[in-house]
Amino acid sequence: MTRRTWLAMAGAGLASGAAGGYPVLIFSKHLHWTKDYREMAQVARDLGFDGIDLTVRPGGHVEPERVAEDLPKAVEAARAAGLIVPMITSGIVDASTPHAEVVLKTASALGIRDYRWGGFRFTPDGSITKELDALQPKVAALEQLNDRYGMSAMYHTHSGPNQVGAAFWDLWLLLRDRNPRRVGVNFDIGHATIEGGYGDWVTSLRLLAPFVRGTAVKDFRWERNASGAWRPRWCPIGEGMVDFPLYFRMLRAVGFRGPLQLHYEYPELGGADGGRKQLTAPKDLVLAAMRRDLEAVRGLLVKSGLG
Repeated sequence: MTRRTWLAMAGAGLASGAAGGYPVLIFSKHLHWTKDYREMAQVARDLGFDGIDLTVRPGGHVEPERVAEDLPKAVEAARAAGLIVPMITSGIVDASTPHAEVVLKTASALGIRDYRWGGFRFTPDGSITKELDALQPKVAALEQLNDRYGMSAMYHTHSGPNQVGAAFWDLWLLLRDRNPRRVGVNFDIGHATIEGGYGDWVTSLRLLAPFVRGTAVKDFRWERNASGAWRPRWCPIGEGMVDFPLYFRMLRAVGFRGPLQLHYEYPELGGADGGRKQLTAPKDLVLAAMRRDLEAVRGLLVKSGLG
């Protein structure tokens, strides 16, 4: 199927990439500084992206309480620029999250089928097993809501203490009896490498592979902070510890075809890294850094055979 045919499907699925390879999306948090949806889409297109992962959450490009009015406008602007919108990043934690149902209903009507979900945390002194048991009904209820609208929730894996999903096996326990077409995983290889930089992320990806519907891409390295403690620091693609060639080969081996999102989290991006509304660095330098990372990812995808 050609790129033109896919794009004619109005973004309901994934298109081929700019050079006939795997499509890459920009996480729209990093374009919050653009003045409107049209500029957001133009910047993404001019950088060379194939699509956009739209933020539909408090402080995002679309506020949840305005999703019925504003998400169609954002998607229309993206598609008018020739971009696909196969997913959104939501603020949904479970089915009881305010505006969750209208977000899913609106996205589904626009042909969007995947959304990023997350936010479960362990209490510092609680029982891990009991808390996982308590989360099971929440996952089941979200699965049912997704089924109603033909949507798939992708739990985003973060790193750090008390993050459900950071250890991966906990997330597998929550999902193992669920329909992977309705509740799955957005595997963040940056956070995964922080948690298990040598071999754990490999084993974890194998464990979760049937549920991996999307992936977020970013790089990091360990550095000492001002207090002398070791902390992960985000950096440009290829300058850190993430083994992208192995990761992309593994995705290819399991037949991955979900949305691939490029994240820009390093502080040299003048606020674009954190989703700020105004840049504190020259715009041309920010865009050059974004373009450089996109080109690096495309090269890695081609070398791995996924591109």
